[in-house]
Amino acid sequence: MATAGSPRSEYTLRRRVHFYETDAAGIVHFSNFFRYMEEAEHALWREAGLSITKRKAGIGFPRIATSFEYHRPLRVEDEFDVCIKVVGKSEKTMRYQCVLTKGDETIATGSLTIVCVSTVDGQMKAIPIPPDIASRFTVAAGQ
Repeated sequence: MATAGSPRSEYTLRRRVHFYETDAAGIVHFSNFFRYMEEAEHALWREAGLSITKRKAGIGFPRIATSFEYHRPLRVEDEFDVCIKVVGKSEKTMRYQCVLTKGDETIATGSLTIVCVSTVDGQMKAIPIPPDIASRFTVAAGQ
């Protein structure tokens, strides 16, 4: 386990499927997997002592690429884990890999890339990730 203030590379969020997340077939609607990944991302940032939503004025982190592949269904009341890892980091972007599991079964695998932007004057222009943020994250071992 990482110590306080040390860089973070991954986080696992334990979750349970809620009824409202399922579709008429009784399985989790595909769009919710992106929400699960984002919940884990926000938890990773909190573990790093940051908030992706409460950050320096004039800076944002929009999504520029995201995907999921589905391997098994999730149903209401299923407990599952969402593991998110930093698998790439450049001057302006961070790339995550996400794996959802239920016990030993892989439910879905996904990826997400964010870019640091300046939001001054209502414009979004890619900028380097500020050092005080970049230093809180490291690429996961083996990536």
